[in-house]
Amino acid sequence: MILITGAGSGIGRQLARTLAAEGARIGVLDRNGAALQEVAVLLGKHAAYAVADVTDPSALRRAVADLEERLGPTDVLIANAGIARETPVETYCADDFVDQINVNLIGVSNSVAAVLPGMRERRRGHLVALSSLASYRGLPWMAGYCASKAGVNALFDALRVELRSYNIAVTTLCPGFIRTPMTAPFRPPGRHMMELEDAVHHMVRAIRARQPFVAFPPAPASWMRLLRYTPRSWSDWLTAQYLHKLRKKRAN
Repeated sequence: MILITGAGSGIGRQLARTLAAEGARIGVLDRNGAALQEVAVLLGKHAAYAVADVTDPSALRRAVADLEERLGPTDVLIANAGIARETPVETYCADDFVDQINVNLIGVSNSVAAVLPGMRERRRGHLVALSSLASYRGLPWMAGYCASKAGVNALFDALRVELRSYNIAVTTLCPGFIRTPMTAPFRPPGRHMMELEDAVHHMVRAIRARQPFVAFPPAPASWMRLLRYTPRSWSDWLTAQYLHKLRKKRAN
C-alpha cells in the first residue's frame, strides 16, 4: 500500500489520483472526512480512507492500522500533510509558528513512527516527505514555514543514513511554489508558480527512482542554493531584494 497523508486536497489528492491510475493500492489520510470521501470515490476499489490528524499520534496509529488491515502493509509513506501561514514581523504570532511546526514537522515524525516498525520488521519500505525550497533558508514573511521544512530535511537526512541497512529508502521532495488551494493567498515574485500536475509528475518520477533528495524547478532551486551557500552578508542582501519585490507586488 502507498499511504498518503493530507490527501484530501491539493498535492496529496493529485498524488493519490496519479498513483492509483498506475494500479497502486492507495490509503489516504486527512482530518477532513468529507474531502476524503470524495477522493475515495475518485480512486475506486483499490483505495481506502481513514480520518486522522497527523498531530495526534494515537489517532494516527489507529488510522494506519485500520488502512493496513484493509489494504496490506505500508510499502510507501508519503508524508504530505502540511499548512502554510505568513508570519511577518508586523503581525508576528507565535501560535501560527507553533501550528506550522506541529503539522509540518511533528506531523511528519508521527507519520513515520506509525509505519516504521512494520517496515523495519519486513526490512523494506520507502519513506517520502514533502519539504520545500523554503527549507534552504529563512525567507521574509515565512519564518514558521521555513523552520518547519528545514526540520523535515534534517529529520530525513538522519533517517536516510540509519535506514540504509534495513533496505528502506528515504526521499525528501523540495518543490517550489505549486498552484494549490493552500498557496492561493501567496503571491511570490517571479514566474515560478508550478502547475499541480507538473509538480506531481516530478514527484512521482523521484519516488519511483527512490531518489534521496530532489529540489525543483531548476531555476528557483539554483537561486535557493545560492542563498544557502553564499556568505550571510551576501545572502541577507539578496533576500532583502526578494522582500522588496514581494512588498512591491503586494502593493499593486
